[in-house]
Amino acid sequence: MVQNPTKSLAEDVAFTKSAIDSLKSDVVLVGHSYGGVVVTEAGTHPQVTDLVYIAAFAPDKGESVSALFKDPPPGAPVPPILPPQEGYLFLDRTKFRATFAADVSADTAAFMADSQVPWGLEALSGAVSEPAWRTKPSWYLVSTDDRMIPPEAQRAMSKRAGSTVAEVKGSHAVYVSQPQAVAAIITKAATGVGVATS
Repeated sequence: MVQNPTKSLAEDVAFTKSAIDSLKSDVVLVGHSYGGVVVTEAGTHPQVTDLVYIAAFAPDKGESVSALFKDPPPGAPVPPILPPQEGYLFLDRTKFRATFAADVSADTAAFMADSQVPWGLEALSGAVSEPAWRTKPSWYLVSTDDRMIPPEAQRAMSKRAGSTVAEVKGSHAVYVSQPQAVAAIITKAATGVGVATS
């Protein structure tokens, strides 16, 4: 697991590629949320065989999170992102559970809200130069109750990427609330087994 600095996309990609370099095997890259942008760019590394998106952004060439957020589907919820603090973004803790983790316990959601990693404005605006999903197999788990990245947007990105798709009822914190579904799609990506769209 790579803990990205989240200061800028370029730094996060360099950090991820450095971690891949340290391995002596093929790699399946998995990204959640903004991590999908990092996976999309870092996935061009020759050791990467597959990409897995978990309720994640899957941008095309020239796209960034800010570009993908710019025109949300009609009626889509607006993520409770607070004004920047010294170049970093945070989610409003008072709205965190409702928008990010509605299907996890109150205590767990509170811990997640309190332990947020600062998200740099440069990471938000970092554009992908070469999307790895254009040349490598990708897999996508759509979280159908997501109030951060609308499910419709997840479906559109996964379709564009030609991903093998699975859907599960879950919030943006689907990796906490539905760990079996997340583990299943990662396992199938690692073993090359198809997943039926549901």
